[in-house]
Amino acid sequence: MDSNKRPESMARITTLELANAFIEEQVTAIRKQVGDKKVLLALSGGVDSSVVAALLIKAIGRQLVCVHVNHGLMRKGESEQVIEVFGKALDANLIYVDATDRFLDLLAGVAEPEKKRKIIGGEFIKVFDEEASKLEGISFLAQGTIYPDILESKGVKAHHNVGGLPEGMQFELVEPVKLLYKDEVRVVGEALGLPHGMVYRQPFPGPGLGVRCLGAITRDRLHALREADAILREEFDLAGLAEHVWQYFIAVPDFKSVGVRNDARYEGWPAIIRAVNTTDAMTATIEEIPYAVLHKITSRITHEVEGINRVLYDLTPKPIGTIEWE
Repeated sequence: MDSNKRPESMARITTLELANAFIEEQVTAIRKQVGDKKVLLALSGGVDSSVVAALLIKAIGRQLVCVHVNHGLMRKGESEQVIEVFGKALDANLIYVDATDRFLDLLAGVAEPEKKRKIIGGEFIKVFDEEASKLEGISFLAQGTIYPDILESKGVKAHHNVGGLPEGMQFELVEPVKLLYKDEVRVVGEALGLPHGMVYRQPFPGPGLGVRCLGAITRDRLHALREADAILREEFDLAGLAEHVWQYFIAVPDFKSVGVRNDARYEGWPAIIRAVNTTDAMTATIEEIPYAVLHKITSRITHEVEGINRVLYDLTPKPIGTIEWE
């Protein structure tokens, strides 16, 4: 039987009971596959890698080595949450690498979106490589591959999540959630006791805020973007919109306009709100946000975030606009 094909008899995991049965089954399978050997996982803090990490910790504890690379392009508080949940609460064998300066120095002056993505992806592999080569006795590589990845790639996407394996290192793969759909992964995550916010974290591009800080990334504009984005998330949570909108974020372009602050001219960047709904990410519709919420977000961002003096709302569906700006 093709181990990459979901059996037709497999029930959709929608309840805690079904999730617990799946967890028990996987814990047994992981222990059988891994034995007493070590497993390496690139832990991004995203839904899939987080659920795989929690599942493996339950099965083999500190035989799992998690590497979390902070490329400096994470959203506010995300790396801190990974350290809190995995390093402290779950007592994971966690290696945290703050590579912020490395990434931002390489990205200085680079405005072309595709080039930015290549630099971020390439450097991520290098950092992961360096960490992996310091470790002794790793036999397995765990990945957060899920069923749509297999369907999209017909099983070819061996590089999924990691981007590339360390040169000359041969690992056997451990992919415990590869037959699950995203909604099932979330149910399993909650059953494993992961925080709701982590399990329902939005899709986040690999290059992170790097593709939302439009044009050449500067540290001050990246900081403004991160702070404005955190305000948007907080207000969406308070307004009860967080669970209804598939993806929402701020993008900050590389140009300034004149504003007024404290009776003086104030040059600043605009913050652009993007809020879309989609089922398959192939097409997307625009979410209607109540004006009262937009006014509150605008007031907070323009008063609390240094360097931003306008807030715009992107009304473009997909097609014609893509979900991300870059």
